[in-house]
Amino acid sequence: MDNCVQQNCEENQLCDKQNCNQQKDAQQQLGSKTNCCESEEQIKNNVKQRYGEICEQKLSINSGCCSTSGCGTIDYAIFAEKYQNLQGYIPEADLGLGCGIPTEFAELKKGDVVLDLGSGAGNDCFIAKAQVGESGRVIGVDMTPSMIRKAQLNSDKYNIRNVEFRQGDITDIPVLDNYVDVVISNCVINLVPDKRKVFSEIHRVLKQNGHFSISDVLSTGDLPLAIRQAQELHIGGVSGALRKDVYLKTLEELGFTDIKIKKEKVIDFPEELMLQYVSKEVLNEFENSGTKILSATIFARKK
Repeated sequence: MDNCVQQNCEENQLCDKQNCNQQKDAQQQLGSKTNCCESEEQIKNNVKQRYGEICEQKLSINSGCCSTSGCGTIDYAIFAEKYQNLQGYIPEADLGLGCGIPTEFAELKKGDVVLDLGSGAGNDCFIAKAQVGESGRVIGVDMTPSMIRKAQLNSDKYNIRNVEFRQGDITDIPVLDNYVDVVISNCVINLVPDKRKVFSEIHRVLKQNGHFSISDVLSTGDLPLAIRQAQELHIGGVSGALRKDVYLKTLEELGFTDIKIKKEKVIDFPEELMLQYVSKEVLNEFENSGTKILSATIFARKK
């Protein structure tokens, strides 16, 4: 088990030594397998399955997260912001799964080529399309087949011709080098184990002086192990949150400039929700640590 922890931490450059040691110690004490030892492919499959279920069941923003085994307890409205008054809004495309409005700070202009990572049912793509106009182009990438189908149905229904959807993994984006003007993403990168690879891919596909506007979930400090290893909290966007300082430092290391947090807010999770996944003692530890979970929209530019 120790070797598994060490290997994952060595492979993931965003895993700090403190968390590695914390997870190793806990595993020695509990003799259990945690998300640190869960393979990247397993984590991706868990996310793909759950978001496929959400799409297939056509959940509304207030429905919570339902699965084939019954309704879960993560209410995505905790994160989501209202899109209804934005130009290009299509109700069928809004599953209420975001944690911001990345187009709000994306500085989109007519003719831009825009890439949306984790495009879901197409919500942010259609908002972006309204801003880039008929001379622009929007590409949505999502790894969940049912989301791609739903997005394409929405596009066809409203006769939208300059938006396309591609199935793919955002750690290996199916887009050419130096191709897009702007990358957007909404509450998706926090779900990916190898976040550095995603940022590297964003850098690759952006044109010189291109930029991104990403809404994501961050933390101000280290989360307790029990929160990090709760699968439902990961799928719900909580336990996969990267520390804010690590997030920004990684962007600098990969060559991004003009890095700014355009908007952020603290997300308060109901105690009854958290207690379904962690003990009262763990919850008290988290609350006393002063660590906060944030929804934030980050802007950065490629040199």
